[in-house]
Amino acid sequence: MPEYDVVVIGGGSGSQVATAAADRGLEAAVIERGPLGGACVTRGCVPSKALIHRADVVDEVRRAEAFGVAAEVTGVDYDGITTAIRETVFRKANRQEANLREGDHTTLYAGEARFVDERTLVVDPNDGGDDIRVRGDAVVIAAGSRPVIPPIDGIEDVSVLTSDDALFLEERPDDLVVVGGGYIGTELGYFFGALGTDVSIVGRSDRLVPREDTDVSEVVTASLERYCDVYTGYEATEVEQGDGDITVTAASTDGTDDAVDLVADDLLLATGRRPNTDALNLEAAGVETDDEGAVETDATLETTADGVWALGDVLGDQPFKHAADDEAVVVSANVLDGVGRTVDYEAMPHAIFTNPRVASVGRTERELEDEGREYEAVTVPYGAAPLGMILEADDGFVKAIATPDGEIRGCHIVGPQAELLIHEVVVALDSAEGTVDDVAKPVHVHPALNEVVYAAFDELSDKPYSTAPDWRDVSDG
Repeated sequence: MPEYDVVVIGGGSGSQVATAAADRGLEAAVIERGPLGGACVTRGCVPSKALIHRADVVDEVRRAEAFGVAAEVTGVDYDGITTAIRETVFRKANRQEANLREGDHTTLYAGEARFVDERTLVVDPNDGGDDIRVRGDAVVIAAGSRPVIPPIDGIEDVSVLTSDDALFLEERPDDLVVVGGGYIGTELGYFFGALGTDVSIVGRSDRLVPREDTDVSEVVTASLERYCDVYTGYEATEVEQGDGDITVTAASTDGTDDAVDLVADDLLLATGRRPNTDALNLEAAGVETDDEGAVETDATLETTADGVWALGDVLGDQPFKHAADDEAVVVSANVLDGVGRTVDYEAMPHAIFTNPRVASVGRTERELEDEGREYEAVTVPYGAAPLGMILEADDGFVKAIATPDGEIRGCHIVGPQAELLIHEVVVALDSAEGTVDDVAKPVHVHPALNEVVYAAFDELSDKPYSTAPDWRDVSDG
C-alpha cells in the first residue's frame, strides 16, 4: 500500500497543500475524479465570469447612445464564445494535471476516493482498473460541492440544467426559467438576459440575494428586472416536460393561492450546492459532519479525526475560491509546521457579478441588529465621487458600518468596480485595529471611484479628513 506524507482528496484549492508539501521534499498524493482546478476553474467562477464579461460588453454597446456614441449589437457568436472559454479553462486544468503528474514528489490518482480506516483510503480509478489503497500521515478533505436538485414535483421527468452545465451550451436558449434567487441564479440570469434570452427568475424570498445587506439586495432585485422577469416571493412547486418546452408552476410564498405558470425552452436550477461528502465514507475515519453534510472542524481546520483536515466547499460556510485558497494556506501551515494557525473569516470579502456589481465584507446591519450590537452606518451614493457621476452610476452606493468608537464592522458596495473597491476596506479590516480612520486618512486618487469609499468612511470618522465641498452638495447638484 503506497504511503504518503500528505494525501489530498480533491484537485482544487486542496492541491496547494500537496504542492507545498512536495516543495519541502515530502511525498504527496492528490485524488481527483474530474478535471484539476476544482469547480472554480472548469465549471464555476472562472468560466462564468468570462461569460459575464461578454454580457457586460454587449450591455455597454446597447447603452452607448446614452453617452453620445452611436453603436449597436448586430450579432452574438454564442457558440464561439462558449467554445473559446471552454478551451481556455480546460487548458488551465490540463496544465495543472501535467504539473502534478510530472512533479518529483507528487502523485495524481484519477478516481473516486473513500475512507476505509483512519487516514486510509481506497481509490476507485476512472479507467476501471483495480481499486488502489493509499494512506497518508495527514489527509486533507477538499472534495468540493455539487448543485442541489430540489424536491420539485415532476423534476425527475424533466431535462434540467445546473450551473455545472449551463456555462457551455452550444446554443443560447430563447427562453429560460431560473429557479433560485441567490448569487448563482442572479449572475446567470443577468448573463443570459443581457445576451437576449427571455429569462424568468423564481426566488423564494421577497428579494434576490437575500443574504446580502437589505439595501444591496433591493438594488440587485431592481436591476435584474431590466434583464429578466423577476418572481420574488415564489417557490417552484411543479415542473412538466412538454413538446419542446418546460412548464414551471411557481406558487406564492405569502400564504395566498397565487401561482404562475412559466413556459421556457430550458430550466436552470440554481438552488444552492451541497458538500461532496456523502460518498467519502467519513464514518470510517471518525470525521463528523453536520446535517447538511458539511465537515465539522475546529478553528485550525482539523476535523474530529486526528490528522484529518478539511477546506473549501466541504466546510459549507464560505463557498468562495479565495476563501478556499486562504484555508489551504492555514492547513498547509498546520500540517507542515504544526503552528496551530487559525482561520479568520471576519475580513473575508465576496462579490456578485451582476450589473451593477456587488461586493461586501464584514457584517450587515441586519446581522448586527439581530446580535444586539451597537453600530453606526453611513450610505453614500456613487455621485459622491466625480467619476461616479461621469459613469452615471445612479443606483450605486457605498454603505460603511462601524461601532460608535470607529471599529469597522462591515462595508457593502453596489456599482462599477465594486469588486475592486472593497479591498480598500478589506486591508483596513484585516489590520490590528481596523478603524474607519484607516480608510479615511490616506490620500485618495482624484478623480477615481475610490473617492466614494473615502467619502463614506470620512463621514463615519469623528475627525473628518476631507476639506473638499460636502459630497451631498456635489452629488445633489
